[in-house]
Amino acid sequence: MLEELISFTVDEADAGQTVREVLQKRYGVSRRLLIRAKFKGSITRNGVLVFVNEKLHAGDKIAVMVEEEAEETVAPEDMPLSIRYEDEDLMVIAKPAGLVVHPTGNHPSGTLANGMIAYWKKRGEHRKFRAVNRLDKDTSGLMIVAKNQWAHEQFSRMQQIRTLQRTYRAIVQGIVESDEGTIDASIGLAENSFITRQVRPDGQTAVTHYRVLARGEGMSFVEVKLETGRTHQIRVHMSSEGHPLAGDDLYGGEREHIGRQALHAWGLSFVHPRSGRAMSWEEPLPSDMEQLAQQFFPDYPCKEMT
Repeated sequence: MLEELISFTVDEADAGQTVREVLQKRYGVSRRLLIRAKFKGSITRNGVLVFVNEKLHAGDKIAVMVEEEAEETVAPEDMPLSIRYEDEDLMVIAKPAGLVVHPTGNHPSGTLANGMIAYWKKRGEHRKFRAVNRLDKDTSGLMIVAKNQWAHEQFSRMQQIRTLQRTYRAIVQGIVESDEGTIDASIGLAENSFITRQVRPDGQTAVTHYRVLARGEGMSFVEVKLETGRTHQIRVHMSSEGHPLAGDDLYGGEREHIGRQALHAWGLSFVHPRSGRAMSWEEPLPSDMEQLAQQFFPDYPCKEMT
């Protein structure tokens, strides 16, 4: 069965260009996806098959169809999902702390991917699990799941050109003196470790922006925005500044007040790749972080925390 991947009506600006040029330049369709549509789908103009090197006229209706994807190899497992938004291209999910995103050797089941496959299966949909922004097991908050290859490619491009905005809230140990700042320090694997990261000159470029929302007794409440998306980036950068996240014992934090790193993916914004509409979400702090914030920052307005 074929499903529509993208469709549009050619305007004056695109008239005279080839099908390939418009699909690749304006709609970001990759060469790989074009080949898939050609051999396992169809590209039509006004309902008739069209070659990608044919020139377009204003008013032409173009539709790219692809064969439905084979079912994901991840086993379906029913679980509650906190879905904040869903359309034909994407889903925005609020992930709880403690939930692994994708099966690994240590976590072969019970992951978000297992739950998503079960959700789609019940709806008769055949999809692969494509997480756009992955969160660590013990990090809570908003993440995007692309529902098709085209959408995933568009979000990957947004990440490259830095138009996908992600905002985090974190509670860190110690008093962060500067009201705001930028940490520009490359990150790579620590010596003799496959998990722990560290700041190191031969690592990958990593840039983190932060601002202090509140200060308490031995703790600071910060908002963080990522310019890059390295593994454990916020945790490594804040620890390198002498302010590990509360509860993050992997990077020097203490678990006296909270049993996991106090990190929450709070805000998400982007321009929808299909509609062009600006979209944004904010997810309130989960109960464990909210309690910690109220304990150390009682004078900070609750509505600002959440």
